[in-house]
Amino acid sequence: MKIASWNVNSLKVRLPQLAQWLADARPDVVALQETKLEDARFPVDELAAAGYRAVYSGQKTYNGVAILARGEPQDVVTDIPGLDDPQRRILAATIGDLRVVDLYVVNGKAVGDPKYAYKLDWLAKVREFLAREHERHPNLVVLGDFNIAPDDRDVYDPVAWGGEVLCSPPEREALKRITDLGLHDSFRLFEPDGGHYSWWDYRQGAFRRNMGLRIDLILLGDALKPAARAAAIDREPRRWERPSDHAPATLDLDI
Repeated sequence: MKIASWNVNSLKVRLPQLAQWLADARPDVVALQETKLEDARFPVDELAAAGYRAVYSGQKTYNGVAILARGEPQDVVTDIPGLDDPQRRILAATIGDLRVVDLYVVNGKAVGDPKYAYKLDWLAKVREFLAREHERHPNLVVLGDFNIAPDDRDVYDPVAWGGEVLCSPPEREALKRITDLGLHDSFRLFEPDGGHYSWWDYRQGAFRRNMGLRIDLILLGDALKPAARAAAIDREPRRWERPSDHAPATLDLDI
């Protein structure tokens, strides 16, 4: 089984690229972020023609998450107790033997900004939700755009980014509290070295110069760790015309 996560940065704009990538990569499950579409405008028919059933939680212009799968998603959750957030950033579904949680984590804007404080509070509440999910579903996959680079290996210039939003110690500690639930960064099961990124700014030739961050993650519960066979970041769609600023993160599971 191949699982993927991709921040498409507007599904309306990126639907042709998504359709091409689905045909090329043939993943079984794909979590999308920043769909930026109201639910009534989600391209259900186009994705069904590509072989995928979809569940989604969207809003106009901002945010939005979706899960595409070849099988029928069940037990769908779009809101979690205590969060009280109108922004569409969380989506969970059971697909076969897997429990899949798709997250589009708050960006935070800047250290010290009210949105940064909200990000840390949001992450704490999501951690509580994930702890309950992991108890109920040992075969848990948590994936998405985390808007946090886990450590300095995941940052093209750790000095310039040191202490900045996406790389600050409180954000990394919040992510560690999530992985301490028994979740594993699947990419790091296979690649210990730095220099591998999933997001590059559109400006300053950042992609060409590989000035990026690895902020798109696929986390595996303990029970699934032995099933992991390969993990990668597919840079090819970032080279296409009108690309998202993110590249898909992928994971192969032997299940």
